[in-house]
Amino acid sequence: MTTLQSFFRNAFVLCVIAVLTALPLSAHEVAGPSPSAGLGALVFPTSARIPEAQKTFERAALLLHLFEYDEAAETFRKAQALEPDFVMAVWGEAMTHNHPLWNQLDQQAGTAALRKLGDKPSERLAKAHTPREKAYLSAVEILYSGVGSKVERDASYEVAMSKMAANFPNDNQAQLFHALALQGRSQGVRDVADYLRAAEISRRIFDRNPQNPGAAHYWIHGMDDPEHASGAIEAARALAKIAPDAGHAQHMTSHIFIALGLWDDLVQANVEASRVVDAQSRASGKPEVRCFHYNEWLEYGYYQQGRIREANQLLLKCKRSGDAGIKATKGKEGADKLALRFSRSLPAMRATAVIESRDWSGPAVQLQVPDSTVGYAAAVTEFSTGYAAAQRGDLVAAKIALAALAKRVATAQPDSEDLQAVDYLNILHDDLAGLIVSKRGEFDQALTLVRGAAARLDAMAFDFGPPVPVKPPHELLGELLLAANKPAEAAEAFTRSLELAPMRAQSLLGLARAQVLNNENTDAAATYAKVIDMWHQADTDLPELAEARRFVNEHAKNAVLPSGTGKALQTESQESLQARVNSTFRAM
Repeated sequence: MTTLQSFFRNAFVLCVIAVLTALPLSAHEVAGPSPSAGLGALVFPTSARIPEAQKTFERAALLLHLFEYDEAAETFRKAQALEPDFVMAVWGEAMTHNHPLWNQLDQQAGTAALRKLGDKPSERLAKAHTPREKAYLSAVEILYSGVGSKVERDASYEVAMSKMAANFPNDNQAQLFHALALQGRSQGVRDVADYLRAAEISRRIFDRNPQNPGAAHYWIHGMDDPEHASGAIEAARALAKIAPDAGHAQHMTSHIFIALGLWDDLVQANVEASRVVDAQSRASGKPEVRCFHYNEWLEYGYYQQGRIREANQLLLKCKRSGDAGIKATKGKEGADKLALRFSRSLPAMRATAVIESRDWSGPAVQLQVPDSTVGYAAAVTEFSTGYAAAQRGDLVAAKIALAALAKRVATAQPDSEDLQAVDYLNILHDDLAGLIVSKRGEFDQALTLVRGAAARLDAMAFDFGPPVPVKPPHELLGELLLAANKPAEAAEAFTRSLELAPMRAQSLLGLARAQVLNNENTDAAATYAKVIDMWHQADTDLPELAEARRFVNEHAKNAVLPSGTGKALQTESQESLQARVNSTFRAM
């Protein structure tokens, strides 16, 4: 018998299981969802005696569903202050220290919250007033029990929430927290079956209450990969309207937009998310920093739209505002926390800028980033620095960066919060090594290295968002195959890249060029037309845009084109375009 099994023989757990019966919820359940300004609405009855405490609890629960964890914890504490020994408010505070989709759990903070009700689980359980509240409390106790590994506790927590969802079928929040537990038991690595099951549970609750942000949120998370994203477009269109005052809600919609290559929607979502966060920072007297998750996605979206100048400017704003924000933050603890976040975000944004701008000596390459204690942040800096050096022909600098990256790969340890981190480090290394040897004309070795990186990525679980290896290996493989004069194979590589990152600009351009070299002019014109349509807000002087327009103008007659393309196009013969494309990639 394992220690975890022994834990479940503990009397208090058996007691809770015994009282889990399909009792109806209180009259509050049938009274309709309780709204909270800017965050949506839900039904979450408790045994609270003070109406204001209940109202505050419900607002905190909405924030919890929206992953606004810090504000949720503060609001749960406000509910506790209004009503001492408010069991469900303590439960909620403990829940804010478990971030299942980020594979994070703060054992110390969660345990400290629970101890407000007593030092022992049995003491805490005795303060719960109903079987349903006992079930909620006993489930969260599993997460912070310290018994067994985190993987085992997450699995046991999901079992407990599954039982609770079955025994209280009219409790929408129990259903939703079960859906989240399903996603969380895979430790942040997508398990497709679990994610789809969670999405279906969430969709069902969305049908019951389309104003519950948790329903739309977890539905999106369950389907935010290219294969399934179209099944959650309804949730993506809804969530921002449900919770206009939650930055994460505004951003979260872009998980579906990026999986479908809907760049205009993605950019707008993250503009709104940044606006909400900046307004909250101003209101609380905190510095506005144009970095971090929402701005990382916004920068990537700008590049996919061909808005290179705006993307480059966002990177510089991140640098300036981050440096200024750290200096302006009062208190060493707050400044250190901001500095740590900055040391993770700026390298990621710089690396994206280097790869997406393709300016191998430009401002992004020259930008100084802070030393990071976070392995992957340092790795993308080494990778992007070496990648740019190799592309501009400075193989000495490229090899220095590769050596640093190789040392990092050799000493890498599994990351408890990102179980695929070591694989990503290996992909970065092999991408860079392949590019470097290709510059020496050793294409067989280059292709072997990058094919290995691509195969490694194919074997991994899909990660949402911008490509984690900032240069997708299938895309680099396609470019190397073009340089090796193998356009048919290159087209296959670009097609695979687009399956993983739909409507990604560099992969679309690569596919069009491969089709040109294969004399598939009708297909090439259709692919170039997608670029033109996608780049309707692009910088007007992009050479790739001129390239696409020229080709479409020449070959549009037989191509199936998106509406709006083919306007104001210049003329260029197929022969001259093909010669130019050949020249560009053979000189790569």
